[in-house]
Amino acid sequence: MPDLKVLWVAAGVLALLVVLQLCVGNKKPVRSAIGGVLLGWLALLAVNVTGMFTGVTLPVSVLSVGVSGAAGIPGVTMLVLLDMILG
Repeated sequence: MPDLKVLWVAAGVLALLVVLQLCVGNKKPVRSAIGGVLLGWLALLAVNVTGMFTGVTLPVSVLSVGVSGAAGIPGVTMLVLLDMILG
């Protein structure tokens, strides 16, 4: 069941970013939103894959998927810094 929540959050973040791109007046809102979301999720994946070398991993949860999808690479960087400071 938690996996279903992550998928719903991922779809919601993508939909909100498409609406935001439409409000801004971007000519290709879907492509721009998908590109930003994918970059954030790939950054989250890269952090977790390199975790065995660096010792820093982030749990794949509703919060981490939402932040990395909405904020992209800066969001993942913020999650890593918070994990290092608070963890």
